[in-house]
Amino acid sequence: MTGSSTSSGTPRRAAAVADVRFDPDTGLVPTIVQESGGGRVLMLGYMNAAALQRTRETGRVTFWSRSRGRLWEKGETSGNWLELRRIRTDCDADALLVEAVPHGPTCHTGRATCFEAGPALDADGGTAARGGPRMTNLVRVLQELSRTIAIRDRDRPAGSYTTELLAAAPALRARKVAEEAVEVAVAALAEPPDRLAEESADLLYHLLVLWQADGLPADDVATVLDSRARREDP
Repeated sequence: MTGSSTSSGTPRRAAAVADVRFDPDTGLVPTIVQESGGGRVLMLGYMNAAALQRTRETGRVTFWSRSRGRLWEKGETSGNWLELRRIRTDCDADALLVEAVPHGPTCHTGRATCFEAGPALDADGGTAARGGPRMTNLVRVLQELSRTIAIRDRDRPAGSYTTELLAAAPALRARKVAEEAVEVAVAALAEPPDRLAEESADLLYHLLVLWQADGLPADDVATVLDSRARREDP
């Protein structure tokens, strides 16, 4: 899906409810929510005219709940809401792309997105192993996580563990990295592979937070690794 465009082909913001072609039978339009700045697809929902209008007026992403039969503001019970940044239609104006800043996990399972745990399909149509990010290129995942941490640093949402780490004294962040490194070493010696993967993920997360707080671009670390990889004996 692409953003709706003017005659010049430039994407534009949906100007009004009247711009959208709602399904004539259901009165709904499929709505993809994408993380503003990070680019991750967070969830799929459905809006009717009232939900779209409420979203625009309040700045909080609101859907039409087909199961409840009423308007449903994302996070109204969990507190994990979506802050509106921009709304666009696709080229036929029968689908919406909502760019938003997530305040807390988007998925009801506690995951960051609703697409992390579902089965992935291989290019040939076969079903890949479950557990999305575990089968995804590590570099891309780290890039997405780095962008998310940068957004947390910018917005500093209350109740976020990342916000707490970024606001803490440098010594605390350094201590957390040291603790996680020890846990990785212990897991490597005495724990099964899945536990080692968990501890390694914790270490990488805390490293990314430390780099963000210290103003160290991840690309600088990548440059060092790249130069070492080119040597015969890194």
